[in-house]
Formats: sequence, structure tokens, C-alpha cells
Amino acid sequence: MKFVSKLLILVFASTSLFAQTKKAEDFGYKHIKLKYNNDPVEILIKSKKGDEQKPKPLFLFCQGSMPMPLIKYDEIGEFGVFPFNPDSLSLYYHIVIIGKPFIPLICEAKSLRNDFTFIDSTGNFPQKYSERNFLDYYVNRNIEVIEYLQKQNWVDKDKLVVAGHSEGSTVAAKMAALYPKITQLIYASGNPMGRILSIIQENRLHESDTDSTRFAEFEIDYWNYVVKDKTSLDASQGDSYKATYDFSIPPINYLENLTIPVLVCYGTKDYSMPYNDYLRVDMIRKNKTNFSFKAYIGCEHNFFPIKSNGKPDYSVFNWNKVTQDWSNWLKK
Repeated sequence: MKFVSKLLILVFASTSLFAQTKKAEDFGYKHIKLKYNNDPVEILIKSKKGDEQKPKPLFLFCQGSMPMPLIKYDEIGEFGVFPFNPDSLSLYYHIVIIGKPFIPLICEAKSLRNDFTFIDSTGNFPQKYSERNFLDYYVNRNIEVIEYLQKQNWVDKDKLVVAGHSEGSTVAAKMAALYPKITQLIYASGNPMGRILSIIQENRLHESDTDSTRFAEFEIDYWNYVVKDKTSLDASQGDSYKATYDFSIPPINYLENLTIPVLVCYGTKDYSMPYNDYLRVDMIRKNKTNFSFKAYIGCEHNFFPIKSNGKPDYSVFNWNKVTQDWSNWLKK
């Protein structure tokens, strides 16, 4: 499949759409600004200090949902661009992350909502973000970014790793299905049967043994509305129907035909767990030896262990263990 580049390099020192007193370089990141379909694209690259110009493969991380600035900080310091410490991976890769469309790159935490999402003056997610918040926009934009980056002399073209977490896992899976230059895929905390089934599963677990709590039934009713108007980009009530529909197309459709090495990671207390177990059993049945699986027993969506009261234990941070497992798998 051929991709005609729509990326136009902007002058690096050009002014951002949003006034900023800090720069990405202040936090240790290389910042590249491009355009895709005339939309601004903000890219951060984390390299080992001193290796910024040393040829290494790219490791593209596709983050999860919600319009969060990549860099969030307060008077103490940075909150972290990645959910993990990238230092170990940066020994072998230039780690790339791409911002959400029309969301500022850098924000003080106090200017954001409690969940670190960005809202505009109307109190809503920016309309330009919502109009682009769907699967194929991210897939095609990310491929265009990779096409540009692989032309740089500091990139080793022999290997290209794409990893995705949560919503980003679906983006990464479809990218791997479409873009043959990807050599390894990491699929983390995704639902191979699609987003809507995670929503339904979560609600089933909150239902009681009476007919008064029909939470999942309401979500199935919602799905009926989504399917009837699946191209709608109206996001006034949250994700648009198009976003929900596109991310609910089962990613197993993209995964099952891959021949490159694939690592599937998931917590066994995540709502998507039954479907990842199904994927695991099905790949064994089909003798798909290019698939590896890592189940984190007793952990939830972000790999925090679940306590006996059913709440995540945020004192146990497993993300760095997860990325060490990624690194060990990639070395094989």
C-alpha cells in the first residue's frame, strides 16, 4: 500500500498555536513539528542523552484515549510523557510519541481537569480534536510521521517497533496490518474484540442480581444508536459515534493475519481479559507461533494490582516491569 506524504516541515522555531513559557527541550525531548492534511502535528522523541544523532531504530508508542497534553508539569516538575520510564528502552531506540490533534503540547497541570484532559473556553474538548478523534485519522497520520522520520540520518531503518496501550493498541494493530515496514508489534491492554465489549463487560460486573441495575443493557441500547449513525462526529456527549464505532471494529481482524512478531500484554483483572484469553487460545489453535503473550496476574488496565476490596493498589507501579518485559522480548 502506497502512502503519499502530506507532511510539510514547519520552521522549528515557529510559534505554537498555544502560548508556552516552556519548551519540550526543557524536559529532555526533541520536538518536531509537522503537518498532516494541513493539521499541526506535535512529535516528541526521547533519546539517550548523547545519542540523539546516533542511528537507532524507532519505537513508536501510541498512547491511550482522551485529549491530554503530552507534557504536563507543576512547580515540582514533569508528570511524565509516557506511562513508563523510557530510559531503558532509549538505550536501543529513539522513542517517539505523537500528540493528540489540536491539543496543546505543554500545559501546567493546574490548567487541566483533574484527569489531565484539556478543555477549551466552552468547557468541552476542542471541536477540532473531536472531529479528528477516530481510528483512521490516527493510523494514517502516524504512518505519515514514520515515513518522514525514517528519512532522517539518525534513524536505523532495519527495525521499526510500534507499541500501543488501550485505545493506542487498536491504532498500533491497524498500523501493523497496513504498513509493512513495521517489524514488531506490542499490543498492550487492548480488547481484540473491540471497545464496545469492554464497555459492556465493565457494566456487567457492576450489575446486581436484580433487574434494577441494567447497566450493560443500556450500553447495548447505546450501541444500537452508534451503529445507526456510525459516521457522526458529534462529540457533545463524549466520544463521537464514529470514534466508538471505529474502535469497536474487532482488532482481531488486524491481528490474526500478521506474520511479524506480536507481543500481547494484559492484566487479568482488566475488563478486556476474557477477550485477550480468547485471542491467546485462538492463536494457539491456529498455530500462530509469531504471537507471544504476557498476562499480569491480578492486575488491572494500567497494570496496578487489585486489592481485596476491588480497588487498584497505586503504591505498586508495574509499568517499568512491563516495559522491561517488552525490552527482553524485543532482544529475542
